[in-house]
Amino acid sequence: MSGRVVIIGGGISGVSAAYYLARAGVPSTLVERQSRLGGVIQTELVDGCLIEAGPDSFLAAKPWALDLIRELGLEGDVIGSNDHLRVTYVVKRGRLVPLPDGLMMMVPTRVLPVLLSPLVSWKTKVRMGLEWFRKPAVCPAGDRSVAEFITSHYGQEAVDYLAEPLLAGVYGGDPERLSVSSVLARFLELEARYGSLTRGVLAGRGRAQKSSTEPVQLFQTLKGGLSQLVRAAVAAAATRLQIIQGNAEALEPSWRVRVNGCWIEATNVILAVPAYEAGALVSSFAPELGSVLSQVEYSSSLTIALGYERRAVDHPLSGFGFLVPKKERRKLVACTWVGTKFSHRVPENRAVLRCFVGGPGHAAVVETDSELVAAAQAELRDLMGIEAKPLFARVSRWPRSMAQYTVGHQARMERVHALAAHWPGLFLVGNAYTGIGIPDCIRMGKAAAEAIARR
Repeated sequence: MSGRVVIIGGGISGVSAAYYLARAGVPSTLVERQSRLGGVIQTELVDGCLIEAGPDSFLAAKPWALDLIRELGLEGDVIGSNDHLRVTYVVKRGRLVPLPDGLMMMVPTRVLPVLLSPLVSWKTKVRMGLEWFRKPAVCPAGDRSVAEFITSHYGQEAVDYLAEPLLAGVYGGDPERLSVSSVLARFLELEARYGSLTRGVLAGRGRAQKSSTEPVQLFQTLKGGLSQLVRAAVAAAATRLQIIQGNAEALEPSWRVRVNGCWIEATNVILAVPAYEAGALVSSFAPELGSVLSQVEYSSSLTIALGYERRAVDHPLSGFGFLVPKKERRKLVACTWVGTKFSHRVPENRAVLRCFVGGPGHAAVVETDSELVAAAQAELRDLMGIEAKPLFARVSRWPRSMAQYTVGHQARMERVHALAAHWPGLFLVGNAYTGIGIPDCIRMGKAAAEAIARR
């Protein structure tokens, strides 16, 4: 049996690593500075409403979260998004305009809904149609920004009213800086093969329809919230897991970690913290690795959950919510209508609107809760006609929490991997590397645990 492993960071990446280590019979010590585990995953029950302070779900297309849920015996608690009600609106000139049917991210796959949509101009609609005839490039370009990539296919307006709001909601990033190779890798493959993204998406959809037996919801989560997953994983690992609340102050090779002034010996160390924290810990013995890790940028975000009496909200809430393009943005980036997106979240006599604020360079995280709630109310009044005061409000802040996969990210990660290979027993996991979502973080935690078990 391998010796003790020290895991620094108690988010879903670190917790997943601890679980899979325990399953392999390897004991671990998990160090977390906060009084709770889960990182940005945090669930609260308020006035009968289930409130997620961070992510509310995971992509069903990526298997690793559901695999872990099954192993933990929680499969019966899995619920999917109400995709039959899935309409997403985009703010344009102060109005909520639905995204056209058949849109896959920013790629149109149906002609009539795009032609009838007021979201983009006729000039952009014509360009979208002509994109069908685009041929593959003889010499494919290297890594580009998402904005450059989408503009070359569909024009600037498609960036402003499709790509930017969609990616701001997922990545909290700026398409002018995000890497197309890291953020839209599948679309890059389609461009290389077909030239036209529209033709590529339709070809892929045709193959999927032939092989698929039944549709899977776009998003999945747990009835008790995502904290249920964290609690179950920690409980399953309990016999081989020691949890220390404290700050990892220093790290030395071979390996030992100083926590709260005391040194802990380890055979392996898993750094499940943001890249800038991992960089600071390794910089004393691996300065180049620390430097490359520190180059990974982060943005801050926060959520504002507002609960209302349902009868006080005249808006039908017929959809998943809305996105606010940068060109139209005041403070809100997006808003989810929680009870429509997921069942079992909100009683019939309540309405919960979960608003998102943040992004690169956004200073909202320093504003007071009362200022943020007032600003959200003002925007919801203007966009949805909500005059009532909320029954409750919950503000959750996540400073420097969203890793930004900017242009050149893949090359940086290749360098990180090469440099880390010089330090056997050191593992880097988390949303800074090869995926930002919950399934990817679980995948990385599991891979680190399995590599340690093999050693």
